[in-house]
Amino acid sequence: MRRLNRKKTLNLVKELDAFPKVPESYVESSTSGGTVSLIAFTIMALLTILEFMVYRDTWMKYEYEVDKDFTSKLRINIDITVAMKCQYVGADVLDLAETMVASADGLVYEPVVFDLTPLQREWQRMLQLIQNRLQEEHSLQDVIFKSAFKSASTALPPRAIPHPRGHAHLAALVSHESYNFSHRIDHLSFGELIPGIINPLDGTEKIASDHNQMFQYFITVVPTKLYTYKISAETHQFSVTERERVINHAAGSHGVSGIFMKYDISSLMVTVTEEHMPFWQFLVRLCGIIGGIFSTTGILHGIGRFIVEIICCRFKLGSHKSTPVQLPDGHINNHLPLITDNSMH
Repeated sequence: MRRLNRKKTLNLVKELDAFPKVPESYVESSTSGGTVSLIAFTIMALLTILEFMVYRDTWMKYEYEVDKDFTSKLRINIDITVAMKCQYVGADVLDLAETMVASADGLVYEPVVFDLTPLQREWQRMLQLIQNRLQEEHSLQDVIFKSAFKSASTALPPRAIPHPRGHAHLAALVSHESYNFSHRIDHLSFGELIPGIINPLDGTEKIASDHNQMFQYFITVVPTKLYTYKISAETHQFSVTERERVINHAAGSHGVSGIFMKYDISSLMVTVTEEHMPFWQFLVRLCGIIGGIFSTTGILHGIGRFIVEIICCRFKLGSHKSTPVQLPDGHINNHLPLITDNSMH
């Protein structure tokens, strides 16, 4: 009884077979089929390699939410070179009510040469080229996020100034004829200092065309949380709009000469997360590639073979057309001769 039940079970399983086996005597190999198979295997190998490269790569995911932090203070990290002597330059930070919250006493002044050496100039050109690419391609910023902490963004340690919002102002303490607000921003960032991150104003250089000239930078700071496979940090991105003009009261261009950085904090917070393709998704995509190529090449091979057979069949029919035979009475016989059993002998 058990043997009968086992036999029935095996027969039931055989009936449920979705992959019936075809006897080898019914299978016919052809040159065209081998060629198509070779092409299919080559395409599958190429796409498998490309899919594996995609599986190994990572990408950045951006999420936006309302910033609910109203208590923390904002750090300002700045490293700027002005084409004037240190004792002639003053700096301060004001809030929205024009109240001074930080003065130049908290900054570190270092006498340097404004003109760059050839090696430094080459480095600045490369930095400006990266900045231009960042404005054109957003994907390059993802690469910079992934490579954070690999290299330092500036050689000098920037000064951190805790302050919520307002503007920073650099002005001269000498006569107007000695003003020269040509400057180079080596580094400007907000929040936690992360070496390796290139900020929008890094490497910016402005040459003053007049003694009384105003340079303005309108900055919007966006709180950012960065989570990658290497680091987790809370920093700040920012966008900037630049403006410069010559102060000429006689011509109606009023203002104060100097370098102004006016900034405000966005109410939105960005969370940047590095993601990776799951292994199961890689297997599913790989099976789809292999199955899709097998099915597509099989259909294309069948259609091509059908077309070739039709063309060859017509060609064969055309080659067996009857030729007219001249009869003794002058008539032409277009009919094929009747073949009988007697005519075969």
